[in-house]
Amino acid sequence: MSRMLLQFIHQFGQKLTRKQLLEPIDESERPVAHLNILSLVIVGVGRMLIAGMYILAGAVAKFIAGPATIISFLVAAMFSILSGLCYTEFGAWVPRSGSTYFYSYVTMGQVYAFIIGWNSILLLVTGSASLARASSYIFDSLIGNHISQSLQESFSLQLPYSLATYADFFALGLVLLMTGLRLLGARESILVIRISIGINILVLIFITITGFVKGDLHNWKLTEQDYKLNTSGSRDIYGLGGLGPLGSGGFAPFGFEGILQGTATCFYYFFGVDVLATKGAEAINPHRSIPWSILVTIFICILAYSSVSAALTLMVPYYLIQPHNPFPQAILHSLWLPATYITSIGTLCALIFRLHSAVFRMPLLIYKMAEDGLLFRVLTRIHVRTGIHVLAMMSAANLAGLMALLFKYTDLVDLMSVGTLLIYSLVAFSILVLRYQPDQNLSKNENTEEEIEMPVPDEHPLDSEPEARNSNILKSLWFPISTIPTRKSGQIVYGCASLLVLLMIILSLILVQWSSQGFSGDSKYTPVAVLLLLLIIGVMVIIWRQPQNPIPLYFKVPALPVLPLVSIPALPVLPLVSIFVNIYLMMQITSGTWAIFGIWNVVGFLIYFGYGIRHSLEENDEQ
Repeated sequence: MSRMLLQFIHQFGQKLTRKQLLEPIDESERPVAHLNILSLVIVGVGRMLIAGMYILAGAVAKFIAGPATIISFLVAAMFSILSGLCYTEFGAWVPRSGSTYFYSYVTMGQVYAFIIGWNSILLLVTGSASLARASSYIFDSLIGNHISQSLQESFSLQLPYSLATYADFFALGLVLLMTGLRLLGARESILVIRISIGINILVLIFITITGFVKGDLHNWKLTEQDYKLNTSGSRDIYGLGGLGPLGSGGFAPFGFEGILQGTATCFYYFFGVDVLATKGAEAINPHRSIPWSILVTIFICILAYSSVSAALTLMVPYYLIQPHNPFPQAILHSLWLPATYITSIGTLCALIFRLHSAVFRMPLLIYKMAEDGLLFRVLTRIHVRTGIHVLAMMSAANLAGLMALLFKYTDLVDLMSVGTLLIYSLVAFSILVLRYQPDQNLSKNENTEEEIEMPVPDEHPLDSEPEARNSNILKSLWFPISTIPTRKSGQIVYGCASLLVLLMIILSLILVQWSSQGFSGDSKYTPVAVLLLLLIIGVMVIIWRQPQNPIPLYFKVPALPVLPLVSIPALPVLPLVSIFVNIYLMMQITSGTWAIFGIWNVVGFLIYFGYGIRHSLEENDEQ
């Protein structure tokens, strides 16, 4: 009975880790390398520079970080660089252009790919919903807030904190309008994308100049005496320790905790490095052009986001910011009336153009996952005349419209941030694991040959001994018998990396609780944190002792040589740092957002284990 159970578990595990083999392609079909650093930077900035930052900066400054929102963006950018480098190496493992979902399916397996794909769908859908909600806020402010007042009176939602105070039918209408245009056969226009980027940059420059001309440095040094009594009705929706709308005043009124919460919320605004990292097959000199384009793109975006945040908090005290439409109100506060209309109209145009492009991207990943059998195959239906993925489009649009109808903009951004952090963590985990795996068969036409030409017992007769003898497991942890990765050493690294993630989650929870007490030295958390750190270091040493795959890639994440004089490959520390930082920032996200995120993933796993695992193409190929 126990043997049958073990056999069932083994077969089930094999199903979860099935990998998609690359289809062979002719040399004539291979993409021509034509993208230089400048071209990649333009692509990256167009994807990463999001018009919704004008609203996010106001919400973060008022409720979370104050003027220190600038620091939140800087910290988010710094950690995004780590994730960008991991993405670059992840793309180097697969010699094709594609998505993160595709790369994870080829290298890590089916369930891993499903988690990344399912949460990428969440980012696409929530991104469209947030753009629609932001557009609604801006348009409403232009006409005197009549829409929100009417909806508040007619469709007020007496629901939990995670939902909006009223049903925003205008935002729903925007999503359905863009979807209708797409279903009628409208095409994504390069001209529209360029106009959107141009308007976005012009508005950004205008706001920055206005802020520095009309701003007042005193707004970064506010005290209790500066606090206005008419703001006493404001409330601290993020629960920052009862500091109130003003906090403690000064540049960082909500302290270190507020900066970290702001960093977690702002992290989504640096999501887009995947677009650059997956261009390895199309980039000229990808070992140089892709990492440099990621660095330059993030630098440009942090310059833009920091300038906008600085301009806003200089023009108006942070506790007087109007979170739904901050910049026109801030400019009006600076007594420059004409500029408020320029800013509002420019921002609205940039948001609507961006929403137009976002709606076009929504169904693509859904269609691909349905084509692979991980989602319902009915979603692969294509309209004969227009060639549009009709059901995938309608499913994504209905979900985006529902989220735009019911959720506040800041909650949508928090939801996107936790999804982004999860995907970044999974990519960093993949890099750590792949470095220590034996050579993998990625292409279908290589599968048979490599199975025949793999005389592991003959070339390395000692490899089978530690695998066959459980008594030598501990010895194989510290003294691997092979200088190249084996199946056993790869399993050891996979298990140790999983244990590291678990330890980092526990440590992050401890640090979050400890930080609420000001990191006091006599805290009960001190010995627990020290013990966890020692365990983490011990597991890292075990990983470091394992042999690395010497496969040449056009880019590898820089590693830290633990013992430079010893001829042992360096330990890839940056992926570990990236995983820990991402997990710690995820702990800063509000509980309401986690509840919604948990529901989304529970639904995803029900679909996968109820349908996808039995209908995937890889399962059918094996049968």
